Amino acid sequence: MAVMTKYPEPLIFGLDIGTRSIVGTVGYKEADKFNVVAMAVKFHDSRSMIDGQIHDINKVSDDILYVKNSLEKQLGGRKLHDVCIAAAGRVLKTAIGHGDYEFAENTEVTQEYIHSIDLIGVEKAHELVLEQLNESSEDTKYYCVGYTVIKYYLNDYEILNLEGHKGTKIGADVLATFLPEEVVSSLYTAVEKAGLYVANLTLEPIAAINVAIPENFRLLNIALLDVGAGTSDICITRDGSIIGYGMIPSAGDEITETIIKKYLVDFDTAEKLKMSSSKKKAITYKDIMGISHKVMPDEILKTVNSVKVEIAKKVAKKIIELNGGVTVSAVFVVGGGGKLDGFTDELAHNLKLPAERVALRGQEVMNNINFYVEDIKKDPLYVTPIGICLNYFDQKNNFIFVNVNGERVKLYNNDRLTIFDAAVQYGLPNENLFPKRGKDMTFKINGKSRIVRGYTGEAAVIRKNGDIVGMNSVIEANDRIEIEESTAGEPADILLGSLPEYDGKLDFIVNDVKITCPKFAVVNGNPEIESYKIKDGDNIIMQSYYLLEQLLTYMDVKPEGTIYVNNQKANMKDKIYENFVVSWSDEVTYDDLPEDNEPKKKKSSKNDRIKGIIDKGKKEDNGSEAATDEAAVADEKPAEIFDMHIIINNRPYTLSGKNEYRFVDAMDACEFDMSTMKGSSLATKVDGYPANFIDLIHEGANIEIYWEK
Repeated sequence: MAVMTKYPEPLIFGLDIGTRSIVGTVGYKEADKFNVVAMAVKFHDSRSMIDGQIHDINKVSDDILYVKNSLEKQLGGRKLHDVCIAAAGRVLKTAIGHGDYEFAENTEVTQEYIHSIDLIGVEKAHELVLEQLNESSEDTKYYCVGYTVIKYYLNDYEILNLEGHKGTKIGADVLATFLPEEVVSSLYTAVEKAGLYVANLTLEPIAAINVAIPENFRLLNIALLDVGAGTSDICITRDGSIIGYGMIPSAGDEITETIIKKYLVDFDTAEKLKMSSSKKKAITYKDIMGISHKVMPDEILKTVNSVKVEIAKKVAKKIIELNGGVTVSAVFVVGGGGKLDGFTDELAHNLKLPAERVALRGQEVMNNINFYVEDIKKDPLYVTPIGICLNYFDQKNNFIFVNVNGERVKLYNNDRLTIFDAAVQYGLPNENLFPKRGKDMTFKINGKSRIVRGYTGEAAVIRKNGDIVGMNSVIEANDRIEIEESTAGEPADILLGSLPEYDGKLDFIVNDVKITCPKFAVVNGNPEIESYKIKDGDNIIMQSYYLLEQLLTYMDVKPEGTIYVNNQKANMKDKIYENFVVSWSDEVTYDDLPEDNEPKKKKSSKNDRIKGIIDKGKKEDNGSEAATDEAAVADEKPAEIFDMHIIINNRPYTLSGKNEYRFVDAMDACEFDMSTMKGSSLATKVDGYPANFIDLIHEGANIEIYWEK
């Protein structure tokens, strides 16, 4: 077609700096079409690049300058300054990092929080990359050049979209990709030596996927394979996202090297033989001795067949590994190396896919690409070069410098840089950015462990160019950032009287009079009052009964005759539970009782008096120390066999024949069916609190046994 001389702005210049060649592309975007107006290819004269890595910067720079001059000539003398480039998958490092954050209370999730855990995941992935390489951040700098969220979590359950939900914990699994600094530096240096400025940097697999796999195809589980000269780059999509990047250091050059050894030719001649293998006629060549030979294309294919099979096996293995151990639904192949006759069939065989599910992608994926360049056809070879240009419109990438707490920091600019990115690159730990929680406290209450969380501290104070901003504030080149690190909150604290179990009273019926008594607690074997400040590791027993002697002491009465509890003779060590009936028949002397049925207060305070009652209940008749409760301080067992009356699932039951009863006795009494599971888990409760099978139960206990749905 005719060469065009006038073009709309912006005119995009992309360079695919490959192992074997450099491909330059110039074009512009018009609506949803990209129009290519100039293309140039320069093959390296020597092995200045190996496996996607620059080895001779000056020679690569010369080749870039050659391509630049060729393109400018096609453009009628128009000068090119800014260029888009891509780094090979050879140096790409990927990892999946998990980021999460816990709130002090149930909190609505905003985009701010979502972005925060994304970046925490990126930081964790960065740590994993360094760990895998056995390096520290001081040894080698790795820059994040892109990330994809694989899964979000709300309160540890998977969720598609966190925004608007409420919870106490959010999380994200993030696939992040990184490039080492020396790779980026060599690319920049080679480009700058050719008189160009890098306007955008992307990755070769990302560039290729922009053309080969449209957004609506990414819902499918597809692998994109870019077979170049030095590397075979792989990208996997599923459920609308890119879920994995990878590569193998085997590609077209291995085929070429096999031909060199077989036919005793130089590299350039071997390349020509490889590209001629798809022809029908005999090929004439000269070996390094200057002797002419003829070879048929099918003979060349037989020569390289074993290498082709080996590369296909390696690629298939890597695809399955990146896809979680299973094959994909289809594979799109781009790049010159993938054009070798029979390669896609061999790959399909190793992936156990029909041959039509593994195919070269060229003309059919370039419906939105117009070529206004003579002698250029839509070909898989040009997918990545054009993708590099298209990536410019998705994100402008280069490196910028910002100042963090007085230190100059270099950042890879993915057009979404925030304060968080600068802080991470500066080396500020995550925990110094987010509010830190004070020390938690763990203690036991009635045999069950309980945790009280520490208080949340203050978030980091961040200033950008003197103004206070948020952690997710967007940053630009030369911004001045000051970060005052976050603070830790106060450690957890709670008073004994604040426990839900402490709240409430115990009512007893004494000689037909209702007597209301406060509950009390034993902490580490000692009686404590409601103002006691709980300590880490405390063992607290909230007693749901009084000993008979404690009740009489609280009432300040001294019966001399026989005392009955629930119409049975009682002794001073008997336990009196809620609503138990206590009576005696002899004449006794009471202190005056006030209207609220509590004994008249003496000189001592009520708290002191209650502690005295507890202490008294802990004495045996001979004056030695004894426990007040089997679960609290000692092992006090009834001496006689007795009957116990309880409620199980709202029905009354009587337990007989033992001197103590446990939860399992209640299960036996109601003959609860345990032969088959009828729910997710079995719920066992006493008086509304969870209970174990071996827990002791008391007279009048309200027991629940049921399957939870």
